[in-house]
Amino acid sequence: MSETLAESTSPEAEATSGDSPPARKPSWRDAHPTAVRNTRWALNVLAALLVLGALLLPNKITYLHPREFARIPAEAILGAAVTLALPRRPRLAVAVTAGVGLGVMTVLNLLDMGFNDYLGRPFNLVLDWELLDDAQSYVADSMGRAVAVGAVIGVIVLVLVLLVLMTLAMVRLSGLLVLHRRTATRGTLLAATVWVTCSALGLQVLGTPLASEHTAALTALQAKRVLYTVRDEAEFQKVARVDAFGNTPGSQLVPDLRGKDMIFTFIESYGRSAVEDPAIAPGVDRTLDTSTAALAKAGFHAKSGWLTSATYGGSSWLGHSTTLSGLWIDNQQRYRTVMASDHLSLTKAFRKTGDWDTVGVMPGVQKGWPEQEYYGLDKVYNAFQLGYRGPKFSWSTMPDQYALEAYQRQVHGRKRDKPLMSEIILTSSHQPWAPIPKMVDWDDLGDGSVFKPIQKAGNKASDIIADPTRSKQEYGKSISYSVTALTQWLERYGTDDTVLVFLGDHQPIARVSGENASRDVPISIVAKDPDVLAKIASWNWTDGLKPAHDAPVWKMSSFRDRFLTAYGSTPHPSKG
Repeated sequence: MSETLAESTSPEAEATSGDSPPARKPSWRDAHPTAVRNTRWALNVLAALLVLGALLLPNKITYLHPREFARIPAEAILGAAVTLALPRRPRLAVAVTAGVGLGVMTVLNLLDMGFNDYLGRPFNLVLDWELLDDAQSYVADSMGRAVAVGAVIGVIVLVLVLLVLMTLAMVRLSGLLVLHRRTATRGTLLAATVWVTCSALGLQVLGTPLASEHTAALTALQAKRVLYTVRDEAEFQKVARVDAFGNTPGSQLVPDLRGKDMIFTFIESYGRSAVEDPAIAPGVDRTLDTSTAALAKAGFHAKSGWLTSATYGGSSWLGHSTTLSGLWIDNQQRYRTVMASDHLSLTKAFRKTGDWDTVGVMPGVQKGWPEQEYYGLDKVYNAFQLGYRGPKFSWSTMPDQYALEAYQRQVHGRKRDKPLMSEIILTSSHQPWAPIPKMVDWDDLGDGSVFKPIQKAGNKASDIIADPTRSKQEYGKSISYSVTALTQWLERYGTDDTVLVFLGDHQPIARVSGENASRDVPISIVAKDPDVLAKIASWNWTDGLKPAHDAPVWKMSSFRDRFLTAYGSTPHPSKG
């Protein structure tokens, strides 16, 4: 019976009996061993290049040279030693943590590149996140909402991909080191010996040290910035509470300007480069010379000097607040502190006297502006309150000529019981300097519709923004336009009692002004009354609208006190 059962056993039963495994279909890896081996090595090489590139990545665009990536990073040697010494689970945890950390440092280095290129300073890990929203708004205003949305999505995807790839690369390399432990140990010891030798002898490649501690140094630098920022907040609050004119009665503020219509005007990105850079200055200087002569013919005279701005390339509000507060406001934290304080602004000093009506003309403001109270402005006209119906010119909501004509029509030209103190922000010279408006007949301005064909025929922002040469050219044209609009307005509508103070808020971005450009901006005071300029004779400023190269240079924060003192104000300090 058992023999019969044995004989009747099916082939399927024999296959599952375990005596002989079923035949397995060869996998792709088995069929193509050379391709698999080459792919693995390619992934290993790419992982190594990604990690080494991140360890040696500089934080300035100007440092992006091949020699920067020809160095030996100490962090890689230390990381290999730690990996070889750890058991599996701790090793995996360290690899993941190091990968994420290196990815974060890479993102911060890229942010530093962008901030150094545009604002002339590195990214502040504590304060600058909110500026990214401003950057998105700038792209939307300059190049369209679709481009801005696409850029935001692209940045988010790039950051996530970078973090994931860096982590995977670190995990892969750690596994590779352990797989070839003996060879990796010898290689690590050899690399450490070479690094120490290069460091001790100061060996270099094309002027760059071969032994590198780049990522460790940048990490320490980021930590120092954070610590400085935290400390700076407390220290600046003490400084802001001290004010040389904080307790000065209104009757003792600017008595020598009683009866004058005062106008403080900031021209966007009007920097020293506009006046002195050989690639930009010829056109701007002709405009300044022509405008000086035209104003003199109309009875106006000017004196000009230099101020060193607290900002560079952007963040114009830091320049405005530094000039008018008399405090050095070079970051957003300081700005918020001052705006919430009762530190006397230069413009509020006029309101404190009770002898001036105060007004602001802010064509760049498109939302609520609580700073109005700090600046002591009774009324503010924003982008939607000037009656403009023409096209935007990139970021700028309206041409400067129109903004000035609207100011004349709605404010300056009306009868008043008191003189007027005005703060005006001109925006046509805001980057990306495309398209740029052109001067039209003042009588034809109307509601601004006259600018439609000019805007349509102008350059596209996308054609200018990435071209340094064209950016320089168009920047110079925009400054000439803004200065022309302002000085023609003064010729046309200025009176014997008009006093105009105008200046730049900061230099243009480094791509235009140059990597090592100064932070200086021109400033001019213009008046018909000779006594107004006689009060500042001791300043030794240059006659006319163009400051001489060797004209005095002051910190922008010193202007408020110098101005108040020159025009008769009596200090009565407040000490918090």
